[in-house]
Amino acid sequence: MSGHSKWNNIKNKKEKTDAQKGKIFTKLGREIVMAVKKGGSADLETNSKLREIVAKCKANNMPNDNIDRSIKKAAGSDDASNYEEIVYEGYGPCGVAVIVEATTDNKNRTAADVRHLFDKCGGNLGTTGCVSYMFNKKGVIVIEKNDKIVEDDLMMEAIELGAEDFVPENEYFQITCDPSNFSDVRDGLEAKGYTFLEAEIQMLPETTVTLTDDQMEKVDRLVDGLEDYDDVGQVWTNVE
Repeated sequence: MSGHSKWNNIKNKKEKTDAQKGKIFTKLGREIVMAVKKGGSADLETNSKLREIVAKCKANNMPNDNIDRSIKKAAGSDDASNYEEIVYEGYGPCGVAVIVEATTDNKNRTAADVRHLFDKCGGNLGTTGCVSYMFNKKGVIVIEKNDKIVEDDLMMEAIELGAEDFVPENEYFQITCDPSNFSDVRDGLEAKGYTFLEAEIQMLPETTVTLTDDQMEKVDRLVDGLEDYDDVGQVWTNVE
């Protein structure tokens, strides 16, 4: 069930409209700015954080021209000094644990807007640490299955590069690793010619909750509202 749901989520991301993709690309552009600021360089060779975001951009089908323009803009811009990354935690409808990663130039505005979305959807914004203990931060790489990929070869290559786990699902392979090894695993697999459906640091729940369809609609309403908000980059939940 989990694998099936993840595959549907990936396909839904790929099938978003041009307007939705434009919003995603704008958010990714902001992440590139932050990566350049954090890594102190616009050089992919020396800035592992920037490589991480570029891999995420490619997994989201962001054109190379857009990526290059964003990097050049970030390198010559002081905009990054106005932004900071903030993580919000809380409970959504039905007691679902929710983590929200945001990038903002106005903390008060973003906190108020995120709180309003939680309240409107029947949730509660909590304090730092109230749900994050239920999650593990992991590097996650998803590769779609095809006739050219030999499962055993991919598994051995991933493990040799430092992967912790390798899970074959019906339509894809999921590789997880410690965040400190993520760049090595991702770069090594990319150098071997693999392309990724997903390649990013994720918050994976230690245990999950199963919801009814009606409950899921309520949670989706909150998650969709948060993901549609410009300042929000990622939303993680412990829903199965």
